[in-house]
Amino acid sequence: MNAETLDPRPAGPVGRSLPHESARLHVTGRAAYCDDIAEPIGTLHAALGLSPLAHGRLRGISVATLRAQPGVVAVLTAADIPGANNIGAIVPDDPILASDTVNYLGQPVFAVIATDRDSARRAAALAKEVLTLEALPAVLDVRAAHAAGQYVVPPMHLSRAIHPGGVAAAMAEAPHRLAGQFSLGGQEQFYLEGQISFALPQDDGGLLIHCSTQHPTEMQHMVAHALHLGAHQVQVSCRRMGGGFGGKESQSALFACVAALAAQRLQRPVKLRLDRDDDFLITGRRHGFEFDWQVGFDDAGCVLAVEVTMLGQAGHSADLSPPVMTRAICHLDNAYWLPNVAIHGYLPRTNTQSNTAFRGFGGPQGALIMEVMQDSIARHLGLDALAVRQANWYGTDTRNVTPYLQTVRDNVIDPLTRKLATGSDYARRRADITAFNTQNRWLKKGLALTPVKFGISFNVNHFNQAGALVHIYTDGTVLVNHGGTEMGQGLNTKVAQVVAHELGLPLTSVRCSATDTSKVANTSATAASTGSDLNGKAAQDAARKLRQRLTPLAAAQLGAAPDALVFADGWVSVQGAAPDAPRLRFAELVSAAYVARIQLWADGFYATPGLSWDRATLTGQPFYYFAYGAAVSEVALDVLTGEWRLLRADLLHDVGASLNPALDIGQIEGAFVQGMGWLTTEELVWHPQSGKLLTHAPSTYKIPTANDVPEALHTRLFHNQNAEDTIHRSKAVGEPPLLLGFSVFLALRDAVAACGPAGCQPPLRAPATPEALLAAIDAVRA
Repeated sequence: MNAETLDPRPAGPVGRSLPHESARLHVTGRAAYCDDIAEPIGTLHAALGLSPLAHGRLRGISVATLRAQPGVVAVLTAADIPGANNIGAIVPDDPILASDTVNYLGQPVFAVIATDRDSARRAAALAKEVLTLEALPAVLDVRAAHAAGQYVVPPMHLSRAIHPGGVAAAMAEAPHRLAGQFSLGGQEQFYLEGQISFALPQDDGGLLIHCSTQHPTEMQHMVAHALHLGAHQVQVSCRRMGGGFGGKESQSALFACVAALAAQRLQRPVKLRLDRDDDFLITGRRHGFEFDWQVGFDDAGCVLAVEVTMLGQAGHSADLSPPVMTRAICHLDNAYWLPNVAIHGYLPRTNTQSNTAFRGFGGPQGALIMEVMQDSIARHLGLDALAVRQANWYGTDTRNVTPYLQTVRDNVIDPLTRKLATGSDYARRRADITAFNTQNRWLKKGLALTPVKFGISFNVNHFNQAGALVHIYTDGTVLVNHGGTEMGQGLNTKVAQVVAHELGLPLTSVRCSATDTSKVANTSATAASTGSDLNGKAAQDAARKLRQRLTPLAAAQLGAAPDALVFADGWVSVQGAAPDAPRLRFAELVSAAYVARIQLWADGFYATPGLSWDRATLTGQPFYYFAYGAAVSEVALDVLTGEWRLLRADLLHDVGASLNPALDIGQIEGAFVQGMGWLTTEELVWHPQSGKLLTHAPSTYKIPTANDVPEALHTRLFHNQNAEDTIHRSKAVGEPPLLLGFSVFLALRDAVAACGPAGCQPPLRAPATPEALLAAIDAVRA
């Protein structure tokens, strides 16, 4: 692996490759997570009884049998919930505990509270014996649900045409047309730390909940909603998560609510920590999609018309599926100008787990089908796929309006991909692989270069806000609290760097505390790649207020003009002064400020400017800016077994002016491998009759390992200061690089095509497991 940064090493904390604030704790095993919090005497443990049917009427629960089990203290059902029995983030259609019907195999029906975790789990495992259920027909296939007109929310349609006759006329007049179907599987978040909530009753009737969640405020609201409490009675705290990837945005609520309900009723601390199998069976994941598409294009491969129908597997309830589909629609264009386009988004209701957020939030699904179409156009015309992509790029002055009518003002996709193509020696390798495939029958190679254009901001405008608190203590050290959550991505490190930069301090003088609803209220989820953008700006605002308060005092003590002062390296000095000129230690200045009764804490706030969105027409400016990237991947495929290996990957990604290059490179490489896993090895399989998720453990669900990372992995940052006024002109890095994994899937498609005649179209589904690859090889040979 290698990584390069072209900017000179900056003097202050921002822009430097500083270690993750918890790196030492992570590698020594001393980082504390929810399950590491010391349990007070009397702590009880909860486990959930799960439905053994995919769909049925609940006729009864033998609560007495459960209460008679060893160690059991209480059994809770839907009837015990004093408030509303739903945790629907958008639509109130998702019960905490099933009441009248069960809607998927694995749905929680009751909670067992016991003196220890094993006793609770043993009792909960009796669900099949204690539940009286009347089976109902289950719909498990997304296309079958679509045919039945069964949806969690109404369909969404977006159409834009510059052709006077509309999309249909543009399609009919196109010199070439292709059509097809594409099947794209979902993806389990597989966070290392599973879902967990630990609720502790407080002496004033309130609750303190330690929860592994990306959205403490939503957990606070859901618990208050379910227990009929005021939000001020519920405090939610999260120091860190062992991964989230979107799976802990909305779906932590069920577990927080059950733990809180038990703690409130029993007035004892209650912990609910899921077993990995139960986590798989209860929670949702990335939406699988089914696509029907057609595209019209000219002899150069320029797209003239596109029509796509997208079926997103929502599961049994809405959860976050509506904004996921919205983002899929808004990312169908990826990096390409589409003059005439019609997109139809449907979210069929099936009797499976309710799917939810996952890194990219629908964007990867929408963008991938466009990359499949670009690849298909190139094969049909006998052109290099990169040349076809280049012919369809967004422009800078024209051809720069998206289907949802946002103008792309910061487009760098052409110079970025040209830099990558040159640096990765794409043209020579393309020729070498063609020659290799001609000479080898049983081993085929494939190569693909794919781009990324990813919009940054929440789909819902009012979520694009953040708050922070910054405290300076009299010894000159600083404590920061903000509304974002740390899940390993380095958010706290970046926020601390921003505050240290503003106050002119070494990073060791600044510490971020646990995210807590009693410190910063009404926060947004740490999601949509906005964590650093929003919380960094809010913390910067608070730190600047403090520096402005300290500046007049420092100026008076140094006998200088306020605008001549420099805060750096823990000192305050006069700009341009001689080396031996007087200066102040920051700690001395703070101590003097305390004596002078100057406020040494400040709150900060930030709201992303310039956003608009019309849900009815699916038009507006939903994104503050775009992040760009591209990847080249080379694979080798054994055509007899379907086994393959990634030989080399070259990644070039735009993070603006990086706040921390080392963290950003880690995020880029991790996202690339996660995207590769989604599209190649991570297959979700449900039993076709019972509806049970069969791939519910590491033994059957295969995430990538270190062995899947190529020895030749070249990761570089594309230096490009953000055109918008983001935090130090940086760009988000959480979600966009996941789309770099497209290059692996399309390189495999390229290798499969080498098994058939020129111009063949491999019907390769995703994930491209060995079985899928062999089926596609057989198809192109036939």
